[in-house]
Amino acid sequence: MAAQKMRGAVLLLVPVLSIFAVITAGQVQQSENNFSPVIPKTWDEAALASVELPLASTGVPPEHISGDYYYRMLVRPIYKSYPIYAPGKEPRGYFERLKQLEPEVVFDPAKLKTEADWIKAGELAFDASTGYDSDLNLEVRNPAWYEKVRVPLTKDGVMPYRRYVIRKKGTVEVGSFGCAMCHTRVMADGSVVKGAQGNFPADRTFAFLMSTGPQPAQERLELQRGFIQLLFATPWLRPDPLARLGQMSLEELASAYEAIPPGVMARHGTSPLYPAQVPDLIGVKDRRYLDRTGLVRHRDIGDLMRYGALNQGGDGLSRNEGFRPVELLFGGKLPDPAMLDRYSDEELYALALYIYSLRPPPNPNKFDALAGRGLKVFEREGCAGCHTPPLYTNNKLTIAAGFKPPEDHFRKYDILNVSVGTDPNLALRTRRGTGYYKVPSLKGVWYRGPFEHNGSVLTLEDWFDPRRLRDDYVPTGFKGYGIETRAVKGHEFGLKLSAEDKRALIAFLKTL
Repeated sequence: MAAQKMRGAVLLLVPVLSIFAVITAGQVQQSENNFSPVIPKTWDEAALASVELPLASTGVPPEHISGDYYYRMLVRPIYKSYPIYAPGKEPRGYFERLKQLEPEVVFDPAKLKTEADWIKAGELAFDASTGYDSDLNLEVRNPAWYEKVRVPLTKDGVMPYRRYVIRKKGTVEVGSFGCAMCHTRVMADGSVVKGAQGNFPADRTFAFLMSTGPQPAQERLELQRGFIQLLFATPWLRPDPLARLGQMSLEELASAYEAIPPGVMARHGTSPLYPAQVPDLIGVKDRRYLDRTGLVRHRDIGDLMRYGALNQGGDGLSRNEGFRPVELLFGGKLPDPAMLDRYSDEELYALALYIYSLRPPPNPNKFDALAGRGLKVFEREGCAGCHTPPLYTNNKLTIAAGFKPPEDHFRKYDILNVSVGTDPNLALRTRRGTGYYKVPSLKGVWYRGPFEHNGSVLTLEDWFDPRRLRDDYVPTGFKGYGIETRAVKGHEFGLKLSAEDKRALIAFLKTL
């Protein structure tokens, strides 16, 4: 029973994770033959006290568990994993061969001698699962799942967002909720970009399970209502942002998740009504704030490791206004830490090194005469004020509409005292809401999308279409449940450019 609760807690607390950033500073000692990293302590209570911004709704940051509690949690072993093929694509005898394999733990810091070893081990951590499912028929071996959910596949027919895992000989499980699930992108040609803004249709998967799960419909409905409280509840806010969800039928809840497109997610701490764009991790080593709302400061490698720990279960143990999500699973009490698990500091460090090593795919868009004219438009229109080269972000926070920052925030944080007028709900009415949005980098926009903090538009051309400000506009990305038309307001810069200037500007942006 304890093991079941532990797995349940992990599965529920981290269904849509994860934004991991990377190292801005890592002190290492390097000799000719060895790479000897100095690995910071992840759960450093003094550092944790200032790593997160105050929430707009409470005025204070979340309250975290103690370091003693954290380090009494079990360390997750990282098992060897194997590709999942779509039905009809699997090599003959492949699945039967997996059943004959012994479990193999593949992360062992004692065997890591060079920086390349650590980076390779970090990729194992990136692909590693935090939850397991032995019922294969509901999803990954079910042709109906692929058809309904519309999962992108590689050119070899692999579904790269999850992996088969063997923790016991003869039992093949589907591993889920690792970094790769959210931060893997299958390109149009079937190639894979790890660390990119992912395009796994995670919320469609949840909708599929709501509609086809083995439990009776009423039981599935109650289960989903419990998930919603666990993952998204902000009981200190009035009116309750989740009240609408609590009144929905099972079919309506499934439709709400179905309405969230790939590249956008109702990750824990947000809401199916106010989802967040999945970030691109490539180049995150240069970012000062993590999350669309700038919730976590990124000052050094230790902050990165803390962010990773928080987003793989740790923040479900945090408390806001007396509310601690994990207590919903354990009768209103904080569970014994031995019932929960975590990454080791070494695993988090290796993961960060791996993400630091990621590079964007080759850019097919060349800097030609049209892009050169677009650069002049970019400079003339003052775009560099917020999207400052060479990072194409000023690494600052902008103010969400309706939020008034406390005076001390201007001394503590990097705030651009401007609101661009985009929808403020994610920043004000969720557990990740700081009252701010971070200024995004424009690098890599050619392979990313949808755009905006909630992914309302699919392409750059859509973003510069002035019709998006109208109430009869049909968003090409995230619309929202039951919505056919709505305005995509805010960030009106560039909307009044001539057609020629827009075409040139977009051509330039696609070269970044």
